[in-house]
Amino acid sequence: MPARVVEALSLKPGEIVADVGAGTGYFTVRLAKAAAMPKVYAVDIEPSMVEHVQHRALHEGLKNVVAVQAGADRTNLPEPVDLVLLVDTFHHIPNRVAYFTRLKTVMKPGARLAIIDFRKGAPAGPPEEFRFTPAQISAELAKAGFSLATTHDFLPRQHFLVYRAK
Repeated sequence: MPARVVEALSLKPGEIVADVGAGTGYFTVRLAKAAAMPKVYAVDIEPSMVEHVQHRALHEGLKNVVAVQAGADRTNLPEPVDLVLLVDTFHHIPNRVAYFTRLKTVMKPGARLAIIDFRKGAPAGPPEEFRFTPAQISAELAKAGFSLATTHDFLPRQHFLVYRAK
């Protein structure tokens, strides 16, 4: 339900969004085409994915998409953002408390962190040991200085949690 996810994010004109773990640009493109026309940074650690998103944005005429090569422990965002979106990426991040503590430094005051990740017991997705409950995600993010602001329950296989920096 990507359209419903983008709608639930309530993007506003002039906002800057980081799609962390952008992969092929599945959400990057949808975010960039939203009515608000935000600037979207497609952030990925995999050079081939960064190149793919660059070509995809060019091919689709999306001038509001910028591909960013991330490091293992940082996003490498060139400017502060209003929203960070991580879809099915949380479990890939090593040293999450340190990562998210550092992430706050590239988020504007009042910015949101939206995490969509697989529920335990849901079909498909990563092995169970790489899935987290909302309480586990919130506990880790609390250590990094975030608090849960909103939850959305319309995704059948994934949690959709929105945090703000404390």
